[in-house]
Amino acid sequence: MNDRQFCPWRKSTRSGGADNCVEVATATDLQVGVRDSKNPDDGVLVFGPDGWFEFIEGVRNGEFDA
Repeated sequence: MNDRQFCPWRKSTRSGGADNCVEVATATDLQVGVRDSKNPDDGVLVFGPDGWFEFIEGVRNGEFDA
């Protein structure tokens, strides 16, 4: 999917304006795109709605904590 279909790109307000964050956007078909804010032209990870929901739940539940 071409990243132009994702709009608007946004990043966490907790980033403090830094460029070392990920950006997230939703496409009209509800796919969720994630990209590196430092290198936005290097590609987009695309999640379906179910995969995105599972990822967010995993973050909230601490599944990815080091």
